[in-house]
Amino acid sequence: MSRKASVTKSMILDNAFALLREEGFEQVTARKLAAKTGCSTQPIFRLYENMDRLTEDVYQRAAEFFEEFCEGSPKKSETPFLDLGMAYIHFAAEEKHVFRLLFLSGFPGGKGMYELLSGTKGNVGREVSRAKAAGVRSPGELFMKIWIFIHGCACMSLTGDFDLTQEQTRELLQSIYQSYTKAM
Repeated sequence: MSRKASVTKSMILDNAFALLREEGFEQVTARKLAAKTGCSTQPIFRLYENMDRLTEDVYQRAAEFFEEFCEGSPKKSETPFLDLGMAYIHFAAEEKHVFRLLFLSGFPGGKGMYELLSGTKGNVGREVSRAKAAGVRSPGELFMKIWIFIHGCACMSLTGDFDLTQEQTRELLQSIYQSYTKAM
């Protein structure tokens, strides 16, 4: 009788994602992953033909994790883009390594920022529709302008240069939204 494999593809992916969150994408190596999983590298390459396939799955897991994070974030504002922006900034502060992979790495074959932000639920489209319903003449242009600001805030949170409270951030985003809508 053959021995039952004790290391599963799911275990490998879970541990690879944990390594990403703890140490960063560059640290997701076969040796580190084997050590974290408690096995040799052989089961990794039995389950994944190469590290590229594994990293594609880790990237996909990270994208799903980001979408779940946004979906689980508080929805407090009637102002379009504000809650999504707050979630994005908070994600950058809380999940630095995952944020870097998704939004700053240029991962080959990765999704663009707009696609990641939209997710499977169409978050950006929903926010653009809300802005249009609120009377914004060019909601797509508004999204682009406000998102450049939001992305800057998120990047500053990675380096520790963004020290506003959540309330201050919310007020700032509200002010930016209002100034852009007046100018459009």
